[in-house]
Amino acid sequence: MTLRKRFTLFTIFWLIFILILFNIFVYFFVIKITTRSEQSLLANKVNLLLENKKIQETGSLDDPNLLSEFYNVNEMIRIVSTSGYVLNQIGADEELLSMPVEFSWNHDTGIKTYAGKRVIYFKVPLYDNMNVIGMLEIVRKLNLLDSYLQILVGALTVTSLGAILFAIFGTYWFTSRLTSPIQHMVQTMREIDRSGKLRQIQLDGREESAELQQLIRAFNQMIERLDRTFERQKQFVADASHELKTPLTVISSYAGMLKRWGRNDEKVRDEAVEAISNEAQRLQNLTKSMLMLAEAEQEDWLRLGTFDVVKMVDELADMMNTTFHRTIRVHSEPIGVRMTADKDKVRQLLVILIDNAIKYSKEPIDITISSTKNMIRIDVKDKGMGIPEEEIPHLFERFYRVDGARSRATGGVGLGLSIAKRIVELHDGNIEVFSKLNKGTTIAIQFPKKNN
Repeated sequence: MTLRKRFTLFTIFWLIFILILFNIFVYFFVIKITTRSEQSLLANKVNLLLENKKIQETGSLDDPNLLSEFYNVNEMIRIVSTSGYVLNQIGADEELLSMPVEFSWNHDTGIKTYAGKRVIYFKVPLYDNMNVIGMLEIVRKLNLLDSYLQILVGALTVTSLGAILFAIFGTYWFTSRLTSPIQHMVQTMREIDRSGKLRQIQLDGREESAELQQLIRAFNQMIERLDRTFERQKQFVADASHELKTPLTVISSYAGMLKRWGRNDEKVRDEAVEAISNEAQRLQNLTKSMLMLAEAEQEDWLRLGTFDVVKMVDELADMMNTTFHRTIRVHSEPIGVRMTADKDKVRQLLVILIDNAIKYSKEPIDITISSTKNMIRIDVKDKGMGIPEEEIPHLFERFYRVDGARSRATGGVGLGLSIAKRIVELHDGNIEVFSKLNKGTTIAIQFPKKNN
């Protein structure tokens, strides 16, 4: 069932339920008010009759003129003796006159149904010197009131049916406008699925609700992000193909040379083997970096834990100092700095940055660790050749190399800083580069402090 039908049916059923409750309330409220009004009129008539002195005398109870001046149409007034005999009676309605006599020693009033009609009655005992001498009974048909109630029921029925019809058409029209952007989105998605081309929903100036506008904007933002992702994937594939093409071409060329005449030429054979080995190693590094970058795109790549970042950096500096025979100095606070992060990924990040510093500088490398109330900062500083200012915004792009500095001679594949930036982003941190030509480069990383 579509959203439009569900919303329409829900609205109609809910409206019918409310109308039923409202009509029931109005009907019984009107009955109560009008009945109370009729009872009040009869009570006033009874009081007027009781104020007549003749009605309090036993000998005057059968006087025909006693009740005539109080008689109205659709009424019956009678006086009944204590033995149940009718002493005096007036009325023109045969149904009321035929009502059985039921003597009551107490004051009694109410509404009952007789011969299919509603009647209201009053029974009042008559006293003479504190002795009950009879009963005054007044009965009135509620024909006029019932006719008004029938008119009220008809009016409520007509207005309720009109309200339901109006609600059906109004709800259908409203839901059509409400679901129109959703249908447009579905149509756009089907068009994207059919053509394979991403498209956004255009806001044509209609006064949609704030929620629908947010939905459309969120959809367009998703399409825009997917478009950027696809473009990055295309660029990544193109860059990866370009990076793979060169070593494969070198390997193929040297393999062909060995195949043709290099078997017997020791010099050519050694050169070919060395070139093939270097390019194979380069392919291995490139493949490893590409796989690592693909893993880094996953949100659950991190394994968080709490560790002493100063101790970890000291151990890493000693290891790289032994491996590359370069001086790496660590500057930190007297006490350790506790950090909640993925220790292996942070270590990998620092390896990338220190390795770049080693490649592009000859002077000692300084690593500074500091912390504030909310942040932990790590600076990796070298005094190498530096990076041109216009190249800094592109440093973290995949396969990007700075001309003259990040050449193939260094052995890099252009993915290290992309991986480093992704590690920082997954930790909700940020990374900045400060560099001047021939003076050195500083890469500053900031991580937010997190609870365990």
